[in-house]
Amino acid sequence: MDKYELVKDIGSGNFGVARLMRNKETKELVAMKYIDRGHKIDENVAREIINHRSLRHPNIIRFKEVVLTPTHLAIVMEYAAGGELFERICNAGRFSEDEARYFFQQLISGVSYCHSMQICHRDLKLENTLLDGSPAPRLKICDFGYSKSSLLHSRPKSTVGTPAYIAPEVLSRREYDGKLADVWSCGVTLYVMLVGAYPFEDQEDPKNFRKTITRIMAVQYKIPDYVHVSQDCRHLLSRIFVANPARRITIKEIKNHPWFLKNLPRELTEGAQAVYYMTGNPTYSLQSVEEIMKIVDEAKAPPPVSRSIGRFGWGGEEEDDLKEEDDDTNEDEEDEYEKRVKEAQQSGEVNIS
Repeated sequence: MDKYELVKDIGSGNFGVARLMRNKETKELVAMKYIDRGHKIDENVAREIINHRSLRHPNIIRFKEVVLTPTHLAIVMEYAAGGELFERICNAGRFSEDEARYFFQQLISGVSYCHSMQICHRDLKLENTLLDGSPAPRLKICDFGYSKSSLLHSRPKSTVGTPAYIAPEVLSRREYDGKLADVWSCGVTLYVMLVGAYPFEDQEDPKNFRKTITRIMAVQYKIPDYVHVSQDCRHLLSRIFVANPARRITIKEIKNHPWFLKNLPRELTEGAQAVYYMTGNPTYSLQSVEEIMKIVDEAKAPPPVSRSIGRFGWGGEEEDDLKEEDDDTNEDEEDEYEKRVKEAQQSGEVNIS
């Protein structure tokens, strides 16, 4: 850890707290995600790291290395200075169709690459898409904590993801194709960019998960009259929001859709993207898989109880109380969601024909 110095906190995600750090030697800014040593270092964390390490694409946050502190496992990655796409929409209210397409094209480009590497993200949402801070922002997918590689694992059965973005087949808890579930989540992202609201949430009662689930299963959504959306775009959304995944549009078909192809930047064309699909494309990380797994295994051991040097391996013990409060809140929200999903399943609401 001696090579990095703290700049500021930049938020928290599914598995830990993130901080902006500076490499003391190169002065490069990096994002560092901290995960408590001990029981939190499980197969999800190992999967996130190994999957992320294997990806090398301009629309995916670069993985750099993992570092062990006395109290945490730290994942070091590229810093996206432009923040979350979610924040940009909150500030704008909603995007024009052209701006939404600009970001959607990049999202699909990154997801397509992940799928070619046999990795499904499974938690695609605006909060997991970052911007690089350039005048014409480049979108970058992050947070591979839920991702599943079909090369290493069976098809997913667990209900992961965020309620508003979750596909009908994921709610059913049957075996599902993670790639087609990702397509659904991309559709939700596109809708939110265009409308400034979630397609299946009741705006008057957004915390009503049962209602959201019912609307997802019935594919019950509409584009408000005050939002101008072209027929091509409406057609694409109607092909994404299909309850039966076997009838849903695929990523390959999206990339050939007229709405997607309009004003497609040259760097996103099939020809320009081919270089990223070449076998033997080197990783950004200097650490080998073996080196990483050795560090991850070491991180499974809890930190020494006698060490009183703050949460991240240096001072700042006052943050512990805040972290515990955040954990309690997150657990309550997850428990509530799981409860509502189970209720809906037991009542027979989540059946897919």
